[in-house]
Amino acid sequence: MGITFRQIRYFVATAEIGQISQAAIQLNISQSAVTSAIQTLEASINSPLFIRSQQGVTLTDAGRQFLNHAYTVLRNIDDALNISQATPKMQGSINLAASYTVMGYFLPFHLQRLSHWYPNLVFQVHETERQNIEQGLLTEQFDMALVLTSNLTHPDVISETLINSKRRLWLPAGHPFLRHEHLDLADLASEPFIMLTVDEADQSAMRYWMQTGLEPNIMLRTSSVESVRSMVANGQGISILSDLVYRPWSLERKRIETRTLHEQVHPMSVGLAWRRGITFTPAMEACRNYFHSAFLTPQLAASRSS
Repeated sequence: MGITFRQIRYFVATAEIGQISQAAIQLNISQSAVTSAIQTLEASINSPLFIRSQQGVTLTDAGRQFLNHAYTVLRNIDDALNISQATPKMQGSINLAASYTVMGYFLPFHLQRLSHWYPNLVFQVHETERQNIEQGLLTEQFDMALVLTSNLTHPDVISETLINSKRRLWLPAGHPFLRHEHLDLADLASEPFIMLTVDEADQSAMRYWMQTGLEPNIMLRTSSVESVRSMVANGQGISILSDLVYRPWSLERKRIETRTLHEQVHPMSVGLAWRRGITFTPAMEACRNYFHSAFLTPQLAASRSS
């Protein structure tokens, strides 16, 4: 039986996340589809790829070797799909601003692809806070920005959303809430809550808490996602953060589980921003076209959810 591109994608997602159920959430498919793909791969190579446990899955020696080859396959396919997009004649430079979360968890991969598409285009990237980004766009210090679009406040800063990253409840392994089928904010109100503050995450969180008339029992405010990850994994509290920043293991190699809340919690939206009325340079237009192709083209959106 031949190995398919889809099976490799499902395997890589599971290897990176360490749990089949969470990989299925990230891929927006059923858990059974991921399980079936992995079983098919294991049958094809006649060797187990993962060691299964109640905490999730870890790679076998064969799995680690297969993962290295899988990365090469995905990279080669990505290059092949984008070879026609490369535009060596495009020259110039573009000043891009990015907020901390976008810089840390979203932009580096796309900078690499942009450099492949436009090898003679220079990208100057500046990481800073939302207020500075808005001011920099208005004064033309920055040409464009990649930001959390729901945080923008200035009426002369235009934005378009590229992705909506769902916010979920983060829990330590073995937490009693993991046995609940339905959870809402009322269930969480008395739990020690770890509040992330970077990129105005605390203000975003308070918006959905206030909609219910409830307040979280905040035991710590921190600007470090890794601090939240470690404290949740160590059982010191819970948190609600987006799938974009989720990783299944803390620095101490302890497990972080997630659960979808029954109550509507708005997603974290990432997108492009620029000054109202500005004339796009060819470099700006090229950058925008790349992100449109990657996130807003219907055919690509359909393929990402398959």
